[in-house]
Amino acid sequence: MAETRRPSYANGASTRPLLGVTIPAVLRSTVARWPDRDALVVRSQNYRASYQQLWDQVEKAARALLALGTKKGDRVGIWSPNRYEWVIVQFATARIGAILVNINPAYKATELRHALTQSGVSVLLLARAFRMTSYSEILERVRGELPELRRAVVIDHEWDELMKQGEAVPVEDVETIERTLQFDDPINIQYTSGTTGAPKGATLSHHNILNNAYFIGQTLHYTEEDRVCIPVPFYHCFGMVIGNLACVARGATMVAPGEAFDPGEVLEAVEAERCTSLYGVPTMFIAMLAHDAIGTRDLSTLRTGVMAGSPCPVEVMKQVKSKMNMSQVTIAYGMTETSPVSTQTAVDDPLDKQVGSVGRVHPHVEIKIIDPESAAVVPRGERGEFCTRGYCVMLGYWNDQDASSAAVDAAGWMHTGDLATMDDEGYVNIVGRIKDMIIRGGENLYPREIEEYLYTHPSIEDAQVIGVPSKKYGEEVMAWLKLKEGESLTDEALTAFCKDNIASFKIPRYWKIVDAFPMTVTGKIQKFKMREAAIEELGLQDAAKVDTA
Repeated sequence: MAETRRPSYANGASTRPLLGVTIPAVLRSTVARWPDRDALVVRSQNYRASYQQLWDQVEKAARALLALGTKKGDRVGIWSPNRYEWVIVQFATARIGAILVNINPAYKATELRHALTQSGVSVLLLARAFRMTSYSEILERVRGELPELRRAVVIDHEWDELMKQGEAVPVEDVETIERTLQFDDPINIQYTSGTTGAPKGATLSHHNILNNAYFIGQTLHYTEEDRVCIPVPFYHCFGMVIGNLACVARGATMVAPGEAFDPGEVLEAVEAERCTSLYGVPTMFIAMLAHDAIGTRDLSTLRTGVMAGSPCPVEVMKQVKSKMNMSQVTIAYGMTETSPVSTQTAVDDPLDKQVGSVGRVHPHVEIKIIDPESAAVVPRGERGEFCTRGYCVMLGYWNDQDASSAAVDAAGWMHTGDLATMDDEGYVNIVGRIKDMIIRGGENLYPREIEEYLYTHPSIEDAQVIGVPSKKYGEEVMAWLKLKEGESLTDEALTAFCKDNIASFKIPRYWKIVDAFPMTVTGKIQKFKMREAAIEELGLQDAAKVDTA
């Protein structure tokens, strides 16, 4: 009788129950236990607060938001790089039941307009500018198209004034609202690009992100003694959940080196703040390993961390363990819609599993790998679509029931679109993607969204966007364009057309003008053939051979 292979299904059995509380309840508990321990350090602002001080500032900000007329369920947007105010707003909105809408710091006018109107943001807190981009100017360009936006507060010069406004609101008003909060209430909207073009707002509850953060901290063995270096952006689940919330849930210290990633600043912060954990996408770790300071900074306090956001090159993982003292570094896999982590390696996993997989199922989560056509669970060792179910799955896409139903099936399974395998021990390996999503330096880019914008150019007849291999970013964006008869465009003109209207990381690195695209007999465009041709034409064979987990 033939032996039947086990199905590619696993559930995260756990003796530790899920937290049935809200984010402010956990923050309150942590403050009570460790009021004098460092909570938040933001080195670029020379900011340092204990948990008690952080609590006091969160309370002031919560009162200030109420003074602006913010009510439970209202959407409050934040558009800023990594600053201490971001973290305060994160917890202040949670205390009054307002839904925090994370705005990507790289957004330009088109994307900002969509996020603010689609979510119905009524109050926006924004930085004046970031790098070469004036947020204030961009907001003014679209302000007339935002009927629900009642108030915009520029953090740089209106923050103190805003806090003073809150003094007129009794603390009891905040506490009264807090007592009405339920852990299943929506508390956060994070925009993730969609295959239909416009970004969709993944709506997450206290229960979603708080529990994910808690069990990430458990996997990393966090205690109040840990100090976590967070160079990844707060607007993303990586910074906000794996970073900030995981620290608060365990009493650890959040350390932000700067507004955005700089390898030298990160290494300096690890040494100066005696960090025990460090986060990053693979490109960040590659940059740190290549930096002159890697051999001179004292990284001896590092123990663990998380590498996630895009496929992790095995050789990079090995160097991080050996050269950065991160013997217990872990790889995590997930997506915004799942709060985000579904699988993670353990700190004591064997070396081959630590560097060659994305780990096993997280506590209280179910995962399965299915045949994309039949939806049947495939035997272990066979590839199929990775699906996940449990507390971590989003409430849905904000005001988009059709997209929600397409992503999460009737049984509650989130279909990721990623191709994966599961071995006999339950370790998962991501081997590709059903969707043609591009992962560039940890940013998920969907070709359709970029194509939709390129279609607006008067000279372009058709546009097809693909990802091509990159040693630095994992993948780079390439656009193949078919122009209207008699038209011509240069690479420089195309880049200029994109520059102020879509985020810089979405702008194609490579352009190719063609007369036609490779197609099947039935007229379907074969993007895999475009990718193969691009690898040959651009000389990217070595980048295509990089081994990833």
